[in-house]
Amino acid sequence: MTKVLNQIFKNKTKKLVTFVTGGDPDLETSNKIINTLVKNDVDIIEIGMPFSDPMADGPTIQLSSNRSLKNGTDLDSIFKLVSNLKILNKSLPVILMGYYNVILHYGVKNFVKSCAANGVDGLIIVDLQPEEDEDLIIELKQNDIDLIRLITPTTDENRLKLILKNASGFLYYVSVMGTTGQKSANIDELKKSISFIKNHTSLPVIPGFGIKNVEDVNNICKIADGAVVGSSIIKIIEENLSNRDLMLKKIDEFIYNLKQGTKI
Repeated sequence: MTKVLNQIFKNKTKKLVTFVTGGDPDLETSNKIINTLVKNDVDIIEIGMPFSDPMADGPTIQLSSNRSLKNGTDLDSIFKLVSNLKILNKSLPVILMGYYNVILHYGVKNFVKSCAANGVDGLIIVDLQPEEDEDLIIELKQNDIDLIRLITPTTDENRLKLILKNASGFLYYVSVMGTTGQKSANIDELKKSISFIKNHTSLPVIPGFGIKNVEDVNNICKIADGAVVGSSIIKIIEENLSNRDLMLKKIDEFIYNLKQGTKI
């Protein structure tokens, strides 16, 4: 586990993890949105690397990727967002989330080097299977960057052991089947899945997908190490494109409120 993530999880409080697509709706506003997240003491920030075909994402996040790409966001601009964030708060973990194609296109070595230079603490690569992660893992280990693995409700024991082999930082539990931003998580099923995972690892488990509001965050934090919220934040961006000040104000209030859900 990287120093920064290790530090965060030393403290046993429940974590609020927020996801936004980097460069949505444009780089300047994206910077301000990230600043708003930092100001509201979120525990971990995930920044999405926009991609033209984000297959695990529902319509809300797909549209955010489109808006970002349309405004010319590339990986270098994502790294700039990360380094700006780290100037504000060096000890706040930043995770880049995305698809392996984007990394291959940039070059695995170059990509990891840029991650290290700009303060990225971990990666979530949605479509990278453990059988194919060797090239990336070698680079990440040399640069002390975590690979955060996704675990789904259909992951069985053998698969889980394989996934855990190179997993570090924390585990991202996909709490609903399907794409992001659709249905809500089922708490009883979640409880069972989390205790099954915890029997095999000491890594923190944080559910994402289907977590929409402060009540959801509170319910999830009672049984897991934290909660990830993404689509609900991006919905606020989408609904307020014509008024950036109102957008930032609503995100500010929403995140402040979400954070209260982690207090158990």
